[in-house]
Amino acid sequence: MRKRITKIMALSLAGALALGGCAAPAPLPPASTATPVPTAPVEERKTDFALPCYPAVGFHPITGTNRLTLTLSPLLYRGLFRLNGRFEPVGELCREYAVSEDGLVWTFRLTSAFFSDGSPLTAKEAAASLNTARKSQRYRERLADISKVLEEEGAIVVTLSRANGALPALLDVPIVKETDDPNRPLGTGIYYLRDEGDKLFLQARAGAVTPLETIDLRPVAASDDLIYAFDAGEIALVDTDLTSTNALGYSGRFETTDYATTALVYVGCNTRSGVCKDPLVRQAVARVADREGMTKRLLAGHAVAAALPIHPAAAEYDGEAAAELRYNKEEAAGLLTEAGWSLGEEGLARGRQQLTIKFLVNQDNTIKMKMAEELSSELEELGCAVTLERLPWDDYAAALKKGDFDLYLGEVVLTADFDPKVLLDGALNYGGFADKETDRLLELYRAAAGEERKQAAAELWERFVQVVPIIPLCFKNGSLLTQWGRVSGAAPTQRDVFAGLENWRLAIS
Repeated sequence: MRKRITKIMALSLAGALALGGCAAPAPLPPASTATPVPTAPVEERKTDFALPCYPAVGFHPITGTNRLTLTLSPLLYRGLFRLNGRFEPVGELCREYAVSEDGLVWTFRLTSAFFSDGSPLTAKEAAASLNTARKSQRYRERLADISKVLEEEGAIVVTLSRANGALPALLDVPIVKETDDPNRPLGTGIYYLRDEGDKLFLQARAGAVTPLETIDLRPVAASDDLIYAFDAGEIALVDTDLTSTNALGYSGRFETTDYATTALVYVGCNTRSGVCKDPLVRQAVARVADREGMTKRLLAGHAVAAALPIHPAAAEYDGEAAAELRYNKEEAAGLLTEAGWSLGEEGLARGRQQLTIKFLVNQDNTIKMKMAEELSSELEELGCAVTLERLPWDDYAAALKKGDFDLYLGEVVLTADFDPKVLLDGALNYGGFADKETDRLLELYRAAAGEERKQAAAELWERFVQVVPIIPLCFKNGSLLTQWGRVSGAAPTQRDVFAGLENWRLAIS
């Protein structure tokens, strides 16, 4: 989505072949072969296309945590795979792979590539990078099911503790060659870091297809610096979440290009006690959520409505299953009647018990509060007595851990394989959901690949519609903000806002 914007809320600064019974190697599209860095001096640079960075924290793409610096990573580093806009893995440094019959052992063979110092990529560096990622803050949870990564006979062998047919979607982890400077490892990307006196910039690799030979880096040390640099046109773009809690304000003329993310906004349900223990009540609540309306009215279109915990752009999304949970207040009322609730003068009641709902929301995010308020109003129109508690973060988190709620509004960034286990049977299962059939279908879905995975997903989502452990509302979009008229042809993705850079058309003075 592209829009002209005059004022907007923006950025928060803050994944040998000696295998018994391996399947045949899966061929991948050829990745571009990076050539060694040129030794000739750089000619005078003429560009006003600059990007922000925070050099004080370094440029390590695995152990780093600064958003500005990590945004640059795809230009400098590549992974075994990259993800396209549909969250599908595409081969980068991996040319083929094989998997054992039990789905636990994967072998990846590398394409020919070079680091920016001219040294060839080896499986040793790739295995080391994955092992570093397994211990890192950014990738640790994503790679938690990897029990071992080894280099064997020039290949990378990954052993899992439980099968995952979509493992490649988790392996867009940057592959690096460590140096004496722990903050500036080498990469195989189309650019490399170069110093020129006290200035830092990106230099294109020899033979790289890119609209710019060099890109200046503009250091920023504080949020005010970033706002000024963008508003004044000193930097060409920023990557942001326009719906984030801690947003900064930009002014001036610029454009926004949205991209899909795995950030799910949902309503959690207490399935252990209270009125939401009944799946019929949860089904009813799911049908009073006007997802399409909320994404337009409250999130200004910077989200995609979703009734399932998987992005509608993903291949395993089931539109028919999602349609069963569509916004329909008549169906919701019928389900409550089926559950034994009758509408009287004082609202819905079953005998002497009134249908009351305690709904929690974190007060630190205005948009989420409005979403909770709108959903509360819809429930009250049906006759439910809703108490909406707007809590500061610490109180909100404590109440979730105690299970002191009927409903709560939450957000989670899912992994690109869209495994909902963390919500249904993991650390974020605050509602105490437990269902053996869902667990069985979840494991089948996770282990399957290809067309079998689509079938397994369809069965899992069919069960999901019946038990409704959580109520998905939407997946948020990320946004690439660019100076008005400076960039065209951008097609950002969640992990790489520079995706398809070779197709960008830039207005450079």
